[in-house]
Amino acid sequence: MLDLSDYGNSDFFQILKRRHPELLATLNSSDVASSVNVAEAAFRPYEGTTVLAVVYDAGVVMAGDRQATEGYQVGERRIQKIYPVDRHSAIAVAGAAGPCIEMAKLFQVEVEFYEKTEGISLSLEGQANFLAHLVRSNLGLAMQGLIVLPLFAGYDLKRQRGRIFKYDAVGGRYEEDDYYAIGSGGKDARTTLKKRHTPEITRQNALEIVAEALWDAADEDIATGGPDLIRKIFPTLYTVTEEGVTEVPEATVEELYRNLIARL
Repeated sequence: MLDLSDYGNSDFFQILKRRHPELLATLNSSDVASSVNVAEAAFRPYEGTTVLAVVYDAGVVMAGDRQATEGYQVGERRIQKIYPVDRHSAIAVAGAAGPCIEMAKLFQVEVEFYEKTEGISLSLEGQANFLAHLVRSNLGLAMQGLIVLPLFAGYDLKRQRGRIFKYDAVGGRYEEDDYYAIGSGGKDARTTLKKRHTPEITRQNALEIVAEALWDAADEDIATGGPDLIRKIFPTLYTVTEEGVTEVPEATVEELYRNLIARL
């Protein structure tokens, strides 16, 4: 039967929750409590660690390590923590890996759904506000320790510059002008960014800075994975400019780290 209440609603999440709630693979508080009581040791979700973003003269560079931890062990070495949202924005996530990936993909779908139903692109400001709503909707899981902390960045076509938005666990939205880093190694990464960042830096400077910041974070934080030259696993880097969202080739990232190691 056709549900007329869906007409005019561009919120894909709300439509899905109303019509097919069984497709939302979220974990409610009773499920978490039961899991902890039955087998606490077995309930160890993967934790994604350090992601960061830096504004440069033509846009934003976003970067993230590839490691996820399971307690005190390495759970995954090649996890993806950065996801393009649309042509001019991307999201990076840190926290409980499963909910992080789910939120990032849901955010992608929500933005695409809005654009298809409304016929216009959602502004960068609008995307940042909607992401705050998604983070707030995760509060129940956050109270159980399944925290999702996104870092959102994009190129603002109206302002002609890159912008970075950070969030707290209850959905508070804040903007950073130059750089920011979150996750277990975020504080160490921010120390490097603070020392190296200067106004109007170039793309190459920004790539070198984020590579060094992740290296320093991995050196101090056991949960952050640095470049693995043996397995050929390197942090993920993206640029977001007026031309679009582009992943930095792995060969370029490897060269950045080999040059960094040569300077140490």
